[in-house]
Amino acid sequence: MLLRRSSQKIDFLKKVPLFSNLSQRHLGEIAKHADQVGVEKGRVLVQQGKIGWEFIFIVEGKARVEKNGKLIKQLPEGDFFGEISLIDGEPRTATVIAETNMTLLIVNKTSFDHLLETIPGLQRKILISLCQYLRRAEKAIDK
Repeated sequence: MLLRRSSQKIDFLKKVPLFSNLSQRHLGEIAKHADQVGVEKGRVLVQQGKIGWEFIFIVEGKARVEKNGKLIKQLPEGDFFGEISLIDGEPRTATVIAETNMTLLIVNKTSFDHLLETIPGLQRKILISLCQYLRRAEKAIDK
């Protein structure tokens, strides 16, 4: 799916739970900073242990998340990844691989930092998202 216009990016971003309740203006700001990229099945999108420079949204396609070579999660359309490394500056916690041909929206670190500083409520939403991630990880450990 090629998002040819900014309005198409905004329509996609509205569907991302992380951005629910953001204004049209704020969604437009995110869309302005998001580059669209197509990738082929099998491509490594981020690699565990490497420093991260981007925050990635899945517009179309599916990816798998591996930690130490073991499958831990599937990522569907509308999901995102890469925020942890951008926030703390530490290496990626997992590897993400395209399971299908994909269309992605990518926000680089400079733009990500700008968005966190200028969009009210976005920091809180990302914090909540990280807390949900930690809770899922704890449940998996407790099994």
